[in-house]
Amino acid sequence: MPIDQTASRETALITGASSGIGLELARLFAAGGYDLVLVARRNEALLALAEDFHTRHGVDVQVLARDLNRSSAPHDIVEMMLADGIHVDVVVNNAGVGARGAFAELDLQRQMDMIQVNVTALTLLTRLFLPGMLARNRGGILNVASTAAFQPGPFMAVYYATKAYVQSFTEAIAEEVSGSGLRVTCLSPGPTATEFAARAGTEGSKLLRRTSSMSAPDVARAGFEGWRRGRILVVPGATNTVGTWAVRFLPRRVVRKLISGLNR
Repeated sequence: MPIDQTASRETALITGASSGIGLELARLFAAGGYDLVLVARRNEALLALAEDFHTRHGVDVQVLARDLNRSSAPHDIVEMMLADGIHVDVVVNNAGVGARGAFAELDLQRQMDMIQVNVTALTLLTRLFLPGMLARNRGGILNVASTAAFQPGPFMAVYYATKAYVQSFTEAIAEEVSGSGLRVTCLSPGPTATEFAARAGTEGSKLLRRTSSMSAPDVARAGFEGWRRGRILVVPGATNTVGTWAVRFLPRRVVRKLISGLNR
């Protein structure tokens, strides 16, 4: 169902929108009256969501079945928006992948794909849409990082490093656009009950066995409300907040050993 840009509603583009935190964020933006562009690999799931959001909230929804592992995907998305005359006001970079294991042993291509999705695609989509937002002086960016961003992550080295990039990058962009009408937020959740753990192979880790996971709706709500209020960094959950502060005061060698034990 094409988006009518003659309407006054803003449009939010959400990656990784077919499940987990991305799905819950899409629900919140739809309920908030935003037209949507939903991006994920599963076309049938996206079409079902589009119908549901349109029926429930009267918003227009376009779906794009794209794999952000492909280097051309961000440019393809922008070209489609231009061809359809859609101005994207909010970009929600939620799509992310992870993998647990020793850096020297994990499949190299899987780790390169992690950088492509978590870092490269996120950076490209932000850069390609941000000038238009600044010209219209509305909208903004909501990037999803992780509490992994606050420390190095032995046995998930690339994943933790990519999330550190996302958090640092988002905070920097937020400062650059301060004073404009844009809101730029980094959502950094801890363990969350989604499909991520199964796909990343972290289900058997001590981290998940010893830590209670937040629900995806609760995490998404914290991020959405934080973005609407103009918060730059959102860490949902008291336990996660305390953990991110604790690692700032512990010796780095202790932090490395601790995270190594939790990820093994």
